[in-house]
Amino acid sequence: MNDEPIFVVDLADQVGKRKQTIFKILTRLHIQTSKKRGANDRGQLIAYITSQEAQLVIAELNSRAETENTNIKSRVADSSFSDAELGVFYLLALEPEHDPGRFKVGFATSLPERLQKHRCSAPLLKVIKHWPSKRLWEKTAIDAVTFGCERIHTEVFRTASIHTIMERRDQFFALMPQIVPANAEKQQ
Repeated sequence: MNDEPIFVVDLADQVGKRKQTIFKILTRLHIQTSKKRGANDRGQLIAYITSQEAQLVIAELNSRAETENTNIKSRVADSSFSDAELGVFYLLALEPEHDPGRFKVGFATSLPERLQKHRCSAPLLKVIKHWPSKRLWEKTAIDAVTFGCERIHTEVFRTASIHTIMERRDQFFALMPQIVPANAEKQQ
């Protein structure tokens, strides 16, 4: 078998998936990436795996595709999104005691997993609320909910009133179709 390293981003392009999806599969398969500087990437470190590991990822993707195809065939037309496209839109207070106006919003297919990752950089965070959502709605929901707020980082903002943010969220999601994620019990 070819021992050439395969960059994760190239594998994602090859199989038509997002690189985040590939990284999730690598984690599930307990495959550790290595990093080396890419020639075309201005010397940045780029994650790669072996060709044998890439074949394992492709096999996992094919297995998931078969399962999803079976699930999709059994669903009604208006709820034919894959489980990866359904989840929750969340509102987090990052430092509720020290900076009550600083918050983070975003989408997660698994809120407990997302919180675990966020707690590394924001150990004092508190979940204010979360709502069933589709991944497709995330950017529009962020724009609607954070209108007029100070952007601190990609999904981190500052506001004078968290209650205003919640009211905007309620207005936005009141206009959207009601959904119940298949993994709703995992979101609690």
